[in-house]
Amino acid sequence: MVTIWWCVLGLLLGGYFALAGYDYGVGFLLPGLARDEPQQRRALGALGPFFLANEVWLIAAVGVLFGAFPHLEGRVFAGAYVLVVTLLLGLVAFTASVQLRSRRPEARRGPWTFGITAGALVTTVSWGLFLGNLVLGLPVDSRGNPVDDVLALFDPYAVLWGLGFVALFGLQAAVFLAVRGPADLAGRAARFAKSFTAPAGTFLVVATAWGALAVSGASWLAIVVTAVAFAAFGVVLFGLRTRRFRVALPAAMLLSATPALLVGVLRFPTVLVSTSDPSYALTVSAAVTAPETAALLGWFAVPVLVVLVVVQWLTWRANRGPVDRQSLLHF
Repeated sequence: MVTIWWCVLGLLLGGYFALAGYDYGVGFLLPGLARDEPQQRRALGALGPFFLANEVWLIAAVGVLFGAFPHLEGRVFAGAYVLVVTLLLGLVAFTASVQLRSRRPEARRGPWTFGITAGALVTTVSWGLFLGNLVLGLPVDSRGNPVDDVLALFDPYAVLWGLGFVALFGLQAAVFLAVRGPADLAGRAARFAKSFTAPAGTFLVVATAWGALAVSGASWLAIVVTAVAFAAFGVVLFGLRTRRFRVALPAAMLLSATPALLVGVLRFPTVLVSTSDPSYALTVSAAVTAPETAALLGWFAVPVLVVLVVVQWLTWRANRGPVDRQSLLHF
């Protein structure tokens, strides 16, 4: 049962990064991709039907983390509280700016566009730093209490992950707009996607080689997830070179999901280690809630997951075509 709940959490987080990655990528690429107001509105309109549904995956994942793994939640959020705060600030700024930008047609949209770009970039880098630190371990003591060492959260390896997430989400967003963006934007998005392949590939290679030296006790599942990441990147390259963007898009989405999946299986069943005290290790069995609570949550988990997947699939099916001048723009 413990492993099943851990897989559910991984499914939700992987789905969140696979879907919301292009939201943030479109956000921080918006000024460079779309040159005028009509293009910016259509670029945001391309992700409009999926925007709120994509964020629901994160809400569901946090709910599972709080409900099923309360002992892990407290230590992770406390050990990386600075990154959690910046992540929340970025999410709030991005989400609010997207929804308020076109609320009043006569209002100035420049500040909202800046909020979209800055919020998306802060969110992306914060996620990379956060997951990069989970790979290394968090500064906590032998009891799992946070150690006051903020600078430790900005280890060079974690910074590499922060920059790598910009490359991954930028690649994913550019491929997404090559598929669903308006005709006058799709060609530019395809060129952007090709320009992001080099930094994304560099991140994969460097993070894998560096991680192999810096991380001890990695499981065989980590090797499998890493292989999946490189395979997905290869499919993205194939799709871009042959202009089969609808082949490249699901591969780019899977590529963006693999870092979160890697963190989950890296040392399994150990789910959290400390950079301050090497003797500290929190296992998934110690992190899980009481069996009675897990059983109660199970009654809600299955129907919620089914509804989430079905609604997401129906939304994609109804909005699989590219945006044009006659499309209803949500933002």
